Formats: sequence, C-alpha cells, structure tokens
Amino acid sequence: MSAAVIDGKAFAAGLRARVAEYAATFEQSAGRKAGLAVVLVGEDPASQVYVASKHKATIECGMASFEYKLPDDTAQDTLIALVDQLNADPMVDGILVQLPLPRHLDEQAVVERIDPAKDVDGLTPVSTGRLALGLPGLVPCTPLGSLMLLKDRLGDLSGLDAVVIGRSILVGKPMAQLLLAQSCTVTIAHSRTKNLAEVVRRADIVVAAVGRPEMVKGDWLKPGATVIDVGINRLPPTEGKPKGRLVGDVDFASAAAVAEAITPVPGGVGPMTIAVLLRNTLVAAHRNAGVPLADGAL
Repeated sequence: MSAAVIDGKAFAAGLRARVAEYAATFEQSAGRKAGLAVVLVGEDPASQVYVASKHKATIECGMASFEYKLPDDTAQDTLIALVDQLNADPMVDGILVQLPLPRHLDEQAVVERIDPAKDVDGLTPVSTGRLALGLPGLVPCTPLGSLMLLKDRLGDLSGLDAVVIGRSILVGKPMAQLLLAQSCTVTIAHSRTKNLAEVVRRADIVVAAVGRPEMVKGDWLKPGATVIDVGINRLPPTEGKPKGRLVGDVDFASAAAVAEAITPVPGGVGPMTIAVLLRNTLVAAHRNAGVPLADGAL
C-alpha cells in the first residue's frame, strides 16, 4: 500500500483563484478593494519572508496590501496605537500582526487589541470564543486550511475518529474545534500523552502539529488513516543538503506505507495558510462592507 499524496499546493492555487474572482466582484459592489494590513516588528528573517509572500499574494488576488514595518525597539504603546489606527481605517478589512514579536512586547495584549471583525488570524478571545460556541467568525488559517484538505479528500467527516497531536492556540485547539463541528470524535494529544502511539493508532484522521521532526511513525497509524502533517522542521545540514532537509512532524516514508492519504512537507498544508489568509480577508471585507457572500462560496 502506498498513500495518495494530498496536493495542498494545487488546492491552494484553486482557492486563490476563487478569492481573486470574488475580490473583483467585491470591488465592483463596494467601490473599493478588500484590504489586508500586515504589521512586522523587527527584522526576523523568517518573518520577513512570510510578510513579503503575503504582500505578493494579496496583490496578485486583486486586493489592497498595507505593510507596516516597525523597528525592533518599537514601544508597546506605539504598536497598540498602530493597531487602533488600523481598526478605525475603513479601507482595512484584515489586520495581521506577524508573530512572534520581540520579547519586550506583550504579544497577547497586542492580539487582544485587534478588532475581532478584522482578526484574519482568528486569535482574539472573541474569535476563539465564537469558534468554541459554533458561531460564525474568523478562524485561524492553518487549521481551516487543513480542514479544507480533509473535506476535499474524505467528503463527510461525520463519525470519524480524529486525533490532533498538539495543543497550541494557533493549530491544535482550533483544529479540534473545527473537527468537532464536523461531528468527528476528537482526541487532543500532545508530547506528554501516555501511550501516544496507541492513542494515534485508533484514529481515522491524524493531524500532527507538535513541532517535533518525524515524530509520528508509520507503525503509529491505523491502516487507511488520513494524515495531515502541519509540522515544518529543518534538519541539520548534511553533505547533500547544506541548508538541511525540510521535514514534517510525520515520518513520511513509513507513514505513506500505511496511510490512505497524507500531506507532504513541503507542499501540503503550508501553501494553504496564505491562501486561507486571503480567503479570511475577503470574508471579513464582505461582512465589514455589508456585501452579501453566498454560503460556501469560499
């Protein structure tokens, strides 16, 4: 048996094309472009790459991109004032403060300051509360993208056993809530779960988001399981790979011999994150402007 590879890159391209189509329709209806503001504090190289890719993707989809690059020593009050300014700006539909922030800044206080109607990362207490209550709201991009891949592969998820490995507010917890909303039976596991392999082995769906390279082995899986690997880890350099090899939280080779379907790393969940960010921005734009959007359109 060899698992089917779930092509997140292709699915994300399709989602971005739909976003571009609806973005053009929104501009005609609202008389303006949907707008995404991204705030970067400091010069973290990875964050700079992410922000640049988000800017490029936003422009390509026909939406307005507003970039704010602040120095590493930016004061808390200055950052909060910028968030307040963006909250009040009618041209801005989505606000994303790139994390992590420099250590002297209170990350939670900054996130909580974002208007929930513009919280395209889905991290404010209001957004997380609405997700837990099953109410409409903006949902974190990576878990929502993972759910889209699962539904595209499996269709109806109702009644399936799902194990989410990881309990972060970015992925693990919202992923579990999304799966519950699909009527899955959900277990949240983590690095301290006793008999973790046995817990994982009963799952029809495994979502690995624990941040440990190749931790989940093929013999942990139920034959025929569907595996979503959210992890992205760079291994130490070798002679053939001077920059180090990128791997997920799942040992792909052994898992692919057991699973029915699996996301690769790279090329699986990763491309979905920016695509869903664009989708969230456009959904927020429709709500903020009072322009109807058909259910399920995005």
